[in-house]
Amino acid sequence: MEMSPVKDTLRIALVGDYSPEIVAHQAIPLAIDDAAAVLELMADYDWLTTADISSSEDLVGYDAIWVVPGSPYKHPEGALIAIRYARENSIPFLGTCGGFQHAIIEYARNVLGWSDAAHAETDTEGRMVIAPLACSLVEKTDDIELRANTLIAKAYGQDIISEGYHCNYGVSQAFAVELERGDLRVTGWDEAGDIRAIELVTHPFYVGTLFQHERGALVGKPVPLVQAMLRAARE
Repeated sequence: MEMSPVKDTLRIALVGDYSPEIVAHQAIPLAIDDAAAVLELMADYDWLTTADISSSEDLVGYDAIWVVPGSPYKHPEGALIAIRYARENSIPFLGTCGGFQHAIIEYARNVLGWSDAAHAETDTEGRMVIAPLACSLVEKTDDIELRANTLIAKAYGQDIISEGYHCNYGVSQAFAVELERGDLRVTGWDEAGDIRAIELVTHPFYVGTLFQHERGALVGKPVPLVQAMLRAARE
């Protein structure tokens, strides 16, 4: 049985509206470079603004897609197109903060049939699957309990982690109940039981986190989920 050839250089699409002021955007290139070095592979990345993406054709050729923090996005539809493309084509996907929120919206609309699924930060009508958090998580750090034997738990190698946030919105209570019925599973909770991470169990690598794990790269910490994404992209 022949092994598939290993690609010389992985191509990563970073979907979001880049700003040097956003801490997570400062961290993301460091996280990718560090993960690539650990895995002894080459990884290039392109920043794609949400306005750059008008169809799935704009994403062809990428080995992984990361929808990054920085919402409200200038063109939310671009982020949703990228998420759907990754989901439907088994492209390794990572969504952090705004990327996590929009992964929830995309799944609600295109898999569960909630065509009016909405984000309370930007929408005034529809069913709010993303709603204001009871307590702001802007520049907060918190513990997260991970579901055992999941992609995220295997990446971290432990069941309790501590990560930082920069957000005011999360999964609404009304929609949290719906996530018990499909293939998008909750795989991380905070101490109050609120949703902090999700995975699509029918996909080789599809992980979303409300927390910004990439920030660890700014202080020289390894970023396990970025390593896991690159490993999945290589395979």
